Amino acid sequence: MQHTEINELLQREPSLIDVTVKGWVRSFRSNRFIALNDGSTIKNIQCVVDFENFEEEILKKITVGAAIEVTGALVESQGQGQNVEIQASKISIHGEANPEDVKLTILSPKRHTMEKLREQAHLRVRTNTFSAVMRTRSKLAFAVHKYFQENGFNYMHTPIITGSDAEGAGEMFRVSGLDPKNPPLDDSGNIDYKEDFFGKETNLTVSGQLEAETYAMGLGKVYTFGPTFRAENSNTSRHLAEFWMIEPEVAFNDLDANMDLAEDFIKYVVGYALENCKDDLEFLEDRLLQEEKSKPEAERSEMSLREKLSFILDNNFKRVSYTEAIEILKNSKPNKKKKFKYIIEEWGADLQSEHERFLVEKHFKCPVILFDYPATIKAFYMRLNEDEKTVRAMDVLFPGIGEIVGGSQREERFEVLKQKMATMGIDEKELWWYLELRKFGTAVHSGFGLGFERLVQFVTGMGNIRDVIPYPRTPGNAEF
Repeated sequence: MQHTEINELLQREPSLIDVTVKGWVRSFRSNRFIALNDGSTIKNIQCVVDFENFEEEILKKITVGAAIEVTGALVESQGQGQNVEIQASKISIHGEANPEDVKLTILSPKRHTMEKLREQAHLRVRTNTFSAVMRTRSKLAFAVHKYFQENGFNYMHTPIITGSDAEGAGEMFRVSGLDPKNPPLDDSGNIDYKEDFFGKETNLTVSGQLEAETYAMGLGKVYTFGPTFRAENSNTSRHLAEFWMIEPEVAFNDLDANMDLAEDFIKYVVGYALENCKDDLEFLEDRLLQEEKSKPEAERSEMSLREKLSFILDNNFKRVSYTEAIEILKNSKPNKKKKFKYIIEEWGADLQSEHERFLVEKHFKCPVILFDYPATIKAFYMRLNEDEKTVRAMDVLFPGIGEIVGGSQREERFEVLKQKMATMGIDEKELWWYLELRKFGTAVHSGFGLGFERLVQFVTGMGNIRDVIPYPRTPGNAEF
């Protein structure tokens, strides 16, 4: 008999017609009540066993973590917490789970730390928290594509192996086919990358932006959604070495249109999650409330998880220039009392997460878009303003996260871009094609990058970015 997913069964009315479910045992109480979960929903279905009608050998194998198949009538539930349950008439064991082994894993019923769950990342998706997070992540990924496809964008796949550094940061993972123990050397004794697979030095991409710009200048509106890599030795709750990035690029969009797009896009995907992940968000909200009870009252969030998400939908994002933000921060209490780790003393400072969160959470109390940053702290491709001190950059700042989006109007003027590249020491030979784009029908264009994991972190309320990606890659850790 074909099996039915638990998510669907829980929405049905009782019926005397037999149904079949397959899943993993969450608990088996009194040799009578099986809580079964198949991953389709946060909720379990209760299967009631008349143990006198089953062989003891079968009952012994119904243990936490075991994969089983249950057939029986879908009847009205006698207990609380569910409308229907299955009166089991047949049980098959697909895969056993030894109770002694289960005791040593995160599948055992006791609560485990997030660190412990990361150590067993191959099993953690079987826990309520991670199944809820990963289902929400899946829905958010679908919402990303849905938004752009419905708004006339073309999805493009930018290279993962690249010879250029889009950010100019130099924090890239090298890709090489050379023998690390005996690489070929040039006349100066340096590694000769001309002998390498691609005939030059190559790396894993930090961004698909530069290539996306070239396609926007032919297709009008494009977006990327793919893996990106940073060899940044940063062990924080906000950084990963491998993560997913969403990068739209739009021809003829200026910075204002770019800010409009970022706000509209974020509101759409957050709204989609609120509508389509109700059970999971309810669970994650309750989890967060329990977690916050252990914090001092001053550190607790003023809003529940779903209130925070609704707040994003219901409020316009506050648009503030970098110059205005610096004045606010300079005159703020934490700055004057030296409570910030990085004290703001003058215009030109690179804002840190603590500054961004102060602006969002304490000062404006809403999402903030900062724009017109100093040219010296931003990338070479951002359009220089008339004051020649600032560039048409923008960052979207969120509560609890800080920067969630970084973008800009791109420098479309050939001579200005050439000069900026020279000033920042960027080799024209490496990016000849990017420069040349400004010679064939150049036009105003803009785009942004949104780190997908930071979006998932915000929507799920998870405190660490390592807990919103299936297998986190961080300094010193490439397990699984």
